[in-house]
Amino acid sequence: MALESFKARDFRCLDAVELEFDPAYNLVYGANASGKTSLLEALAYLGRGKSFRGAATENLVRQGAREFVLFGRVRRGGRLQGVGVRNGPDGLEISVDGNPAGGAAALAEALPLQVIDPDVHDLVAGGPEQRRRYLDWVTFHVEHGYLEAWRRFKRALKQRNAALRQGAGAGALSGWDREFVETGQVLDAARRRAFARLESGLDAASRSLVGAGVVFEYRQGWPMDDDLSSAVAGAQERDRAQGSCQVGPQRADLRLTFDERRARKMVSRGQQKLLACSMILAATEVVQETLEAPLLLLLDDPAAELDGSSLGRLMARVAGLGCQVIATSLDPETRLFPVAPRTFHVEQGHLHRTA
Repeated sequence: MALESFKARDFRCLDAVELEFDPAYNLVYGANASGKTSLLEALAYLGRGKSFRGAATENLVRQGAREFVLFGRVRRGGRLQGVGVRNGPDGLEISVDGNPAGGAAALAEALPLQVIDPDVHDLVAGGPEQRRRYLDWVTFHVEHGYLEAWRRFKRALKQRNAALRQGAGAGALSGWDREFVETGQVLDAARRRAFARLESGLDAASRSLVGAGVVFEYRQGWPMDDDLSSAVAGAQERDRAQGSCQVGPQRADLRLTFDERRARKMVSRGQQKLLACSMILAATEVVQETLEAPLLLLLDDPAAELDGSSLGRLMARVAGLGCQVIATSLDPETRLFPVAPRTFHVEQGHLHRTA
């Protein structure tokens, strides 16, 4: 899959943008606050239906405009597929090949992508939620039917938490306990299979980028020596006291150990970035193998916080994946790529192709 063309209107500082991308390497350069990250954010929004920076819709619409519109054409094998997003006061509208019914999941299938931005180190240093989202992204793409199982579990979790907050008795809880356990076990099994496929790639990528072995351990969200049903029963009093489920897949995590200590406590910010990048690249590789197609990889200022040697290792690893890459930098750093990229200059939200 490759994003051949892209249009954005009234997204952040981008007034009207029309671009055609190379299927391999693309570089967008310009001064700070010129619109580079806004472009990548718009591209990611087209594939996710949300901002990777966590911004609310009102902060994404260009000042003075009512809504923003994004549209791209994605080549899938021998055909082009149209992908569109509109958001504003009337809410989010999504269209894939003219079909508005698929929602954000349809975007993720039409334009699977990953982002490496200056905050990527939070994947290592941040809380479990980010690592769960990371694992769920992989599982969504490699495990058929995972999305439906995830939705069923989320409904059961929501209803069980509501019952706990209302002080429901054991009898009223038992029905939601059964659904919670049943769907939670399906979720956990799928995550385990996805993680098993990730492990070797995580080890290889982390050794390549960080220069040392990193142990990745999947933590299911309840005691390892308990099954989920027993764990839920044993935590019921705590659940009542807290008003929410204290065990289950909603508390899963990936534990990272670096040099025999927890990675987020040990490594520098630059090392955290490299370690997080290794996770992103390993996930991208696994999903590409499953889909048998290249993904879109967005790199926002990859040189930030990295010395020349580290940056070189990162970009060599990126090149080895065969992704479509759209990267940003302050200057036209074409040496980052194994072949000359298509280059674009951005200034005050206006872009034009330079090579």
